[in-house]
Amino acid sequence: MNGKVRVGINGYGVIGKRVADAVSLQDDMEISGVTAVNADYRVRIAAERGYPIFSVRPDRRQMMTEAHIPTAGSLEDLIKQSDIIVDCAPKGIGAENKPLYEKHRVKAIFQGAEKHELTGLSFVAQVNYDQAVNKDFVRVVSCNTTALCRVNNALNKRGWIKRSRAVLLRRGTDPWESHRDGMINTVIPETKVPSHQGPDACTVIPGLDITTMAGAGPYNLSHIHYSMVETNRPVSLAELRQALWEEPRISFVRSSDGLVALNSVIELMRDLGRPRNDMWEVAVWEDALAADERELYLVFQVHNEAITIPENIDAIRAMCGIETDSAASIAKTDKSLGVLKNFLPKTIPEPTRPTHVGHALAEEREEYQDEGYKGAEEPF
Repeated sequence: MNGKVRVGINGYGVIGKRVADAVSLQDDMEISGVTAVNADYRVRIAAERGYPIFSVRPDRRQMMTEAHIPTAGSLEDLIKQSDIIVDCAPKGIGAENKPLYEKHRVKAIFQGAEKHELTGLSFVAQVNYDQAVNKDFVRVVSCNTTALCRVNNALNKRGWIKRSRAVLLRRGTDPWESHRDGMINTVIPETKVPSHQGPDACTVIPGLDITTMAGAGPYNLSHIHYSMVETNRPVSLAELRQALWEEPRISFVRSSDGLVALNSVIELMRDLGRPRNDMWEVAVWEDALAADERELYLVFQVHNEAITIPENIDAIRAMCGIETDSAASIAKTDKSLGVLKNFLPKTIPEPTRPTHVGHALAEEREEYQDEGYKGAEEPF
């Protein structure tokens, strides 16, 4: 594809506005426009940012014009001016929009609220980027599924996973709409086991043996996961740290640094000057990692509003064929957004093999040998 890829964004809400801003940071793509259905402050921000605005429904265009919101046309007009559409419409609407994209022969990315069967390809960049190259339709999986795939991929590609289990505590509502249905003083368990995230992860990592349970709590600052992974052989704590460190878009946080809860990690994002306090990384509590001869134990935070944004950018590159190498696209996206492996590099040294991992691994093997365990093959 010659020149910059023209990206249309259908739906300018929690995900759509973030995708738009991320696209605007790329040197190989540009925004052809965003759609809106109302005339509230959110679409006015799009106007302030200079994004061309298109009306999803013809009957709303006059209303938007009267509200002094400039409109460039209809959704079909946007489609005609785009090489690819990132559909960020509410759950179920994406499926209704697909025939329109097919009619105009435009590529489209759907979000995790849609079903896997809509596209037949559910996407997490570091797992199955190559499968999305030159595809017409791709589904970027949900925030929780993205996090589960990133973490489990680090272990699964090393052949460690026998069975993975996770308990997800979801935020009760998004911050922008907490005045509508904010939960107070309760936790609501999901009664379906497994919750949908586990089977969804299997659409990205075929054959993964994973079971998830979920519930929602009275907070809106992202989700938290408790993961217990039964392994095929004893995996040391040092090996676990190294595997997570090598996996893209996973970063360590430590309660010993005062990052003791969801709110303090989001406060860190604020202090780092992140746009909208966004955290694109999975934040794994390093000092909560644990391992024994049978299982690995992890706790990690998932920022539901932001974690899938890098995946959307990588999906655009793959589908439009402008980058066929996953590592190259991931690196480019991460650099443009400011994705970090270490949030506080000036005061917290990066874990390196000789000091952070190698020595710890040797010490752990000595401990295992003292207890009769002879160790595993060198993992590096």
